[in-house]
Parts: sequence; C-alpha cells; structure tokens
Amino acid sequence: MYLAVDGETPVPRFVMVDDIGKAEGYFCALSSPLFLAPGDRILFDGMRSVLTVTRATGEVLSPAGTWGVRCGSAHLGPRA
Repeated sequence: MYLAVDGETPVPRFVMVDDIGKAEGYFCALSSPLFLAPGDRILFDGMRSVLTVTRATGEVLSPAGTWGVRCGSAHLGPRA
C-alpha cells in the first residue's frame, strides 16, 4: 500500500507498517510494528534519517528503526 510520507497528507484508514521507504531508495525498518489510524500523518526524510508520526490527536512520535538505502534499479521505475 502506498502511504504519503510528506507530513501533510493524512493516513486514510487503519494500517500496520513495519518498513517505510521512499522511491529514492531510503528506508527505515522499524524496531516494532507501527499502527497508524485515520488522520495520522507521516514525515519521512531518509537523507536526514528523520521519521515522525503526528497522530490525529496532535501527539508526535519518533519511532525507532534501522535506516538504510536500497541499492539497485527497482526504485527507478519501469524500464523502456
């Protein structure tokens, strides 16, 4: 499932994640699963190793995890 990780777009439904990544290849494998509720917002900046979840209630979380960059061409899009 695609989730916007721009810090502005709310999560549309209940979802559990254990890995968050971006098309550029940056990812964070979370230390424990994260349950997101409708209205939660995710801010993910792989270059600065920042992952923040702002709950619909206003509570802010910074989940722990392992950061990295996935190598290969899989994140570059379809081949011609």
